[in-house]
Amino acid sequence: MDKILQQGNAAFNTGNLKEAERLYRSILRVQPNHPDANHNLGLISVSMNQSGLALPMFKTAVEANPNIELFWLNYIRALITERQFEDAKRALKKGKKRGFGKKNLKALAQKLLSVKAGSIPIQAPSEAEIQQLLNHYENGRWGDAEKLASSLTQQFPSHQFAWKILGAVLGQTNRMSAALNANQRAAQLAPQDAEAHNNLGNTFKKLGRLDETEASYTQAIVLKADYVEAHCNLGNILQELGRLKEAEASYRQAIVLKSDYVEAHCNLGNILQELGRLEEAEASYRQAIALKPDFPQSHNNLGTTLKDLGRLAEAEASYRRALELKPDYAEAHNNLAIIFQELGMSDVAEKSYRQAIAINPGYLQCRSNLGMFLLANGEFEQAAEQFKLVDSGNSSSYLLRCLYLDDKRSLFFDQLDSLINHVEINPIVGSLGCRSEIRYGVERPNLFCKDPLKYVLKTDLNNTYDFERIFVKNATAILNGNTVQYRAQKLLTYGRQTFGNLFKTEYDLTEEIQKIIRAEVDKYRVQFEGSDEGLISNWPADYSIYGWLISMKSGGELRPHMHDIGWISGSIYINVPRKEKADNGNLVVCVEDENLLREGIENPKKIIDVVTGSLVLFPASLLHYTIPFESEEERIVLAFDIIPK
Repeated sequence: MDKILQQGNAAFNTGNLKEAERLYRSILRVQPNHPDANHNLGLISVSMNQSGLALPMFKTAVEANPNIELFWLNYIRALITERQFEDAKRALKKGKKRGFGKKNLKALAQKLLSVKAGSIPIQAPSEAEIQQLLNHYENGRWGDAEKLASSLTQQFPSHQFAWKILGAVLGQTNRMSAALNANQRAAQLAPQDAEAHNNLGNTFKKLGRLDETEASYTQAIVLKADYVEAHCNLGNILQELGRLKEAEASYRQAIVLKSDYVEAHCNLGNILQELGRLEEAEASYRQAIALKPDFPQSHNNLGTTLKDLGRLAEAEASYRRALELKPDYAEAHNNLAIIFQELGMSDVAEKSYRQAIAINPGYLQCRSNLGMFLLANGEFEQAAEQFKLVDSGNSSSYLLRCLYLDDKRSLFFDQLDSLINHVEINPIVGSLGCRSEIRYGVERPNLFCKDPLKYVLKTDLNNTYDFERIFVKNATAILNGNTVQYRAQKLLTYGRQTFGNLFKTEYDLTEEIQKIIRAEVDKYRVQFEGSDEGLISNWPADYSIYGWLISMKSGGELRPHMHDIGWISGSIYINVPRKEKADNGNLVVCVEDENLLREGIENPKKIIDVVTGSLVLFPASLLHYTIPFESEEERIVLAFDIIPK
C-alpha cells in the first residue's frame, strides 16, 4: 500500500491526475477506508470543480485519521463550497477542540460567513490546483506552470495567487510586458500583499521604468517594514538612480534586519566604493566573504577596491581567488588583465582579456579594454576591430583614433563625418579634428574646441594659498608614505607615476587640494563664459576629479599624449628645479604629435614657463609633453583631469 501511495502521490504532483486516480482507487479496492487515498482522491475531484464528489472521500479521510489537520481543512472547504454551512460549523468546532492552527480555522470561519452572506463567490481554485501550480513553479516547469496559471486566472479572475505565479513565470521567461500586466493585477487584487508589490517592482526594473520601480519597492516596505529583500532591492534601484546616500541607508537597514545577508553586505561595498570610501568598502566585502567564503563576486569586488587603493598584489590575489571559485568568471579575468597591464605585464594582460572574451563574446567593456590595450601597443588594425564590435560609449571615438594613427585617410573622414553628424562632443574627436586639419589640410566642424590653444590658462597659486602647507607637504607625505603604489608608464623617462586616483586613495591628504582645484576650475569657466566653443557651451553639469603624482629625476621627460577621459586637464607644479636653460622642465601644449607632421608643416603649440606653485589648465583635447631638465632635485607635478559625470 505504501509503495502504491508513493507512486500515486508522484503522479499527482507532476499533474498526471488520471494515473494518480487509478493508483488511489487500486488502494481503496483493498482498503476502502485508507485515509490518504480517500483524501487525495477528494483533491482530484476538487481540481475538476466537483466538490460534491469530494465530500464523502474527505469525510472518510477525517473519520479514518482525525488527527491530520489538512484533511479537516479540505473537508471544511468542500462543505462551504457545497453550501453545507451547518456541517461546516460543526467541523470547525471539532477542529478547534483538536487544537488545529487558529489562523487557518479563522480564515475558514470568515470564508464561511462571507459565502453565506453572498459577499464573495464560492468558486476558487482548489487546494490541489494551487499545490500543483506551486509544484510546477518551484521545480522550474515554466510551461506547465504558465498553462495552469493562465487557466486558473481565466476560471477565477479574482483569485490573486494564480496571477502572482503567472507574473513570476512570465518574468522568468523574459516576457516583461505580459509579466507587468499579471503582476499589476496581483497587486490590485491584494493591495496589502507586500510580496506582490516587490514582484511588481522587479518587473518595472527589468522594463527600465525606474521611478515606478522605486515606488513599488517603497510600498512593499510600507506594508512590511521588516521585508529584507525589498530593502535590498530598493537600495539597488536607488544606486542606479545615482542616489547613493539613500541606497547606502537601504542596504544598512537590510543588514540591521538580517545581519548575515551576504548580498546586502556586498552591495553596500559597491556603494561605498562608488562614494570613494574605499576602506569601508573593503570592510563590507570582507564581511560578505566571512559570511560566504565561496561567493566569487565578493572576492572580485574586493579586488577592485584593493586595486583602487593601490594594493595591486592583494587585488591580484582576490581576482585569482574569484577565478578559483568560478573559472568562467569573465569579469574577474578582465579585472586581472587590468592589473597585469598596470604592472607592465603585456603578454599575460592580453591573454587574460582574450580569455574573458572567449567566455563571454558579448562582454563589451572587456572588448573596449582590449582595444585600448592594443591601441597603446600600436596594434591599430586589431584595436579597430574591437572598437567596431563594441560600437557604444567612446568606442567610436577610439576607432577614429585607430584610423588616424594607421593613416586610413578615407575611412578616417567617413568616421569623423559620422561622429560630427551624431553631435559627438568629446576631447578625442575634437583633438583629431584639429590634428587632421594640420595633417591632411581638410577642415571639418569641430564641436569640442576648434582653437584649443586660446583656452590654456596659467595661474600662480602662491598668490592665493599657503602652497607649502597645502600642496608641498601633502604631496611629499604621499610620495614618502608606505601605501602609495606606482604604475607602468611607457611615456615617462627617468620618472614614476602613482597608481590610481589619489583623490580617493589619499582623501585625507588631498581634501583641501580638491576644494582649491574646484574653485580654480570654476574661475576658468567664468573667464571663458560666453564662448561658443563646445568646451564651454557644453560644460558638464557635474564632474569628478582624478589625480596622480609624477616625479622625475634629472634627464626625465614625459612624451606627447592627451587625457582621453577628461574635459579639462590640469597640472600643479609641486617642485620645479632651478632651470639650467630657459625651457628646462617646462610644459608644452600642442595640437599634433611632432612625429606625425609632414615636412614643412608647423605644429601650433605653446611653451609654458612653469615654476613651483604654477597651475596650468587646458582643454583635454590638447597633446602635451615636457622638456627634459638637468638637476639634482626631483621635478614633482600633481596632474589631474576634470571628468564629466
